[in-house]
Amino acid sequence: MVLDLLLLGLAIALDPLPLTSFVVVLPSKRGVLKGAAFLFGWLVSLAIVVAVTVLATGNNPPKPNTVPSLASLAVKIAIGTLLVWIAIRQRRRMRGPKPPKKPPKWQEHVDNMSPWFALGLAPALQPWTLIAAGAATVLQAKLSSWESFLALIGFCVLGSASYIAMEIYAGFWPDQSRAFLARFRTWMEAHTDRSATCLAIANQLTTFCDQRRGRGVGAASSISG
Repeated sequence: MVLDLLLLGLAIALDPLPLTSFVVVLPSKRGVLKGAAFLFGWLVSLAIVVAVTVLATGNNPPKPNTVPSLASLAVKIAIGTLLVWIAIRQRRRMRGPKPPKKPPKWQEHVDNMSPWFALGLAPALQPWTLIAAGAATVLQAKLSSWESFLALIGFCVLGSASYIAMEIYAGFWPDQSRAFLARFRTWMEAHTDRSATCLAIANQLTTFCDQRRGRGVGAASSISG
């Protein structure tokens, strides 16, 4: 579970769509305040998903090779397949000329954006396919030790690590951060397709780990029986 959550948390933190949007919000007028609101909404959304998933299972995860556990694995496989399909489709589009993309309307008024809007923007932009994969992983977890709780907290923190780092950088070094964020935004817009491919690979790795673990547990159960 720990490796799965770490990989998914890293993939969530590096997802290009919300990351690019955060890079637009942060250098704007009162950007540090709006960035803090965005970050708070991001963290709260992740924490709610984890808490609801744990409460739904009653800290009693489904046993391996049962219908609920297999359904959870099927969800992760479906999500991974979807991400790979999206990555392949975007990769093919890279071969031809890219039409200019019109930015979302909210970006045109980013300087006048309120912190409350930034707070609600975060969960709206979160990569819910990856978060669903994380929830499927949490579904199989039993919180029986401090390591388990630490893994869940680490998932939320790691899934927000890139935003936390940029928020701190902009708060303490505003002038340097503006130049960095401008370069970073240009790089992200040019490498979105590659980032999507990496995210798909990360999700498939976690699915592979689940499959291997499920086989191991199933084999052990057969031997003990």
